[in-house]
Amino acid sequence: MSKPMTPAWCLAASIATVLALAGCGRQAAPAAGGDASAATQQVNAQFAKDLKLDDPQDFEDAKRGLIARPSGKVMGADGNVLVDFDAFKFVDGPAPPTVNPSLWRHAILNAQIGLFKVTEGIWQLRGFDIANMTVIEGKSGWIVVDPLTCKESATAAIAFARQHLGDRPVSAIVFTHSHADHFGGVLGVVSAEDAKARKIPVIAPEGFMEEATSENVLVGVAMGRRSGYQFGKDLERSPKGMVDTGLGKGVAYGTFGILPPTQLVTKPTEEVVVDGVRIVFHNVPGAEAPAELTFSVPDRKAYGGAENLAQTMHNLLPVRGAKVRDSLRWSQYMEQALEQTADTEVYFGQHNWPIWGNARIREFITKQRDMYKYTHDQTVRLANAGLTPREIADTVKLPQSLQSSFGVRGYYGDLRHNVKAVYQLYLGAYDGNPANLNPLPPQESAKRLLALIGGADKAVAAAQAAYDQGDYRWAAELLNHAVFGQPDHKGAKELLARTYEQMAYMAEAATWRNSYLTAAAELRQGPPKKGIDRSGFLEMLSQTPVERFLEAMAAGLDGPAAEGKDLKINLVLSDTGESFVLWIENAVLHHKKAAPATDAHATLTLTKAIFVKMMAGTAGVKDTLLSDDLKIAGSKIDLVRFFTLIDKPAGTFAIVTK
Repeated sequence: MSKPMTPAWCLAASIATVLALAGCGRQAAPAAGGDASAATQQVNAQFAKDLKLDDPQDFEDAKRGLIARPSGKVMGADGNVLVDFDAFKFVDGPAPPTVNPSLWRHAILNAQIGLFKVTEGIWQLRGFDIANMTVIEGKSGWIVVDPLTCKESATAAIAFARQHLGDRPVSAIVFTHSHADHFGGVLGVVSAEDAKARKIPVIAPEGFMEEATSENVLVGVAMGRRSGYQFGKDLERSPKGMVDTGLGKGVAYGTFGILPPTQLVTKPTEEVVVDGVRIVFHNVPGAEAPAELTFSVPDRKAYGGAENLAQTMHNLLPVRGAKVRDSLRWSQYMEQALEQTADTEVYFGQHNWPIWGNARIREFITKQRDMYKYTHDQTVRLANAGLTPREIADTVKLPQSLQSSFGVRGYYGDLRHNVKAVYQLYLGAYDGNPANLNPLPPQESAKRLLALIGGADKAVAAAQAAYDQGDYRWAAELLNHAVFGQPDHKGAKELLARTYEQMAYMAEAATWRNSYLTAAAELRQGPPKKGIDRSGFLEMLSQTPVERFLEAMAAGLDGPAAEGKDLKINLVLSDTGESFVLWIENAVLHHKKAAPATDAHATLTLTKAIFVKMMAGTAGVKDTLLSDDLKIAGSKIDLVRFFTLIDKPAGTFAIVTK
């Protein structure tokens, strides 16, 4: 029975993508690519000419208040390097030809890592992970805001803070929103046992726990695979590789956990005294995250913008995939933020660096507001004029008053991608042209196009001519057909890889650069051989409601194989007292919370801990065959038949090759 006891659908891979991560630990980095072409260097030179890259204000802000800079590495239990504090030391000086100079400037600013004093009683730890950990001095200890992505990076960060600020206990936790790079490391700053024993307040926005444990579960495997492109997880850290993520230097892929909130912010604005500190929380759901809050510390004239505010245009639709975000609502929250910061003297976010001075803060927020609203309004205007998403993406440009502001340039999000998100929010992905209602699959279309033009060799020759002229978008389009239509054409793959490299070298968005470079590596080396290591997610999965697992399980049912099958299974969790009935009807897997059905084909009784390990694919013989906490009643054959109908996605599917 050991085989069916490891379900075929890996939910932990889904939970992994709450983080928008691609896995735990990095594979060997691909070799660095070629040099920047003359055309690429010309594009980058124009960026340098058009922008005031030497404006010193952001550099002063990014370094302001530095107390100490960390060195060395943060290691995982398996010996993997999770954080290397020296990995980005090369990001300094003039921009190399292989990096867009605007992105290089942003990467230098994000490379200012360490412990910083923001204002009296407020500090930040930057560079320990992709997000910032904010520490606020309370009456009895440290109020920790957003304890990073994983236990290991958070442990290192809080230890570094105590080394320089004093060994005080954690007196409260604040989760600003439901993305795991802002809560996954909580067990590194306080244990679950200590939090319960000392009744440590854990404050979060309404809906946090549901969103934190369920967001993107159903398409998690696909999103996890794609997120490796967005974050450049396996890329070499170098001028020809990964230089930044837009929000920070990199993600720590360690052990992820969560603590259930003890106090939810449910009102639009809610004042709470946290360990003697007066904090005014503002609920801002449905923009950057489904559940999110910003906050003010009035007595210190400080405003925490969470991730609704960052030193970059954010994404309305991440390239890894997600539910589309509402730019109009986002801009309305920025209008509210202007009212909330009337007396503010310092803004800090949970990514990037702070801003000091009320006038500068309000200018920053105003431009963020107008950037999101301009994107929204102009997309809607052009959609109503009949333009398609790709046409709108090539048409909309921010006005000069916004383009000249580094704080709204597309280092993490990108205007071209964001306008497509606005279109999709209102009109869907279909552009209205009936030719796109039922197009051929990419491979079939590519084969027919290649036959029409006389084969892949001619497509590659035309692409080479486009490449030589610096027309990389057209070269990539031609070569994509060549690679899909004739997958064994090595020349097409190599030229497409070189094309993607040039597109990466001139990309201002870190997410686009990482995607292009990861694609180039995959064209040369193939897709990853191994999927996500799920063992690091067990602490988080233990807090996930059983219903989320069952929903993902249903989405993994092989419909054609299940046609005509009539199976009913009881699932009983002996330690929590929960009982579920699962049944297949019309090739659909249903579930309901109910007492065990008397007509079920089999009953599986086990503890939630074993159930979670099974869902994560980490359950071994001791957890199943040798465990007294797992019992099977009824037909074992039917139980096997049931589980074998559930797909097991490995998360290693090809993206740029087929």
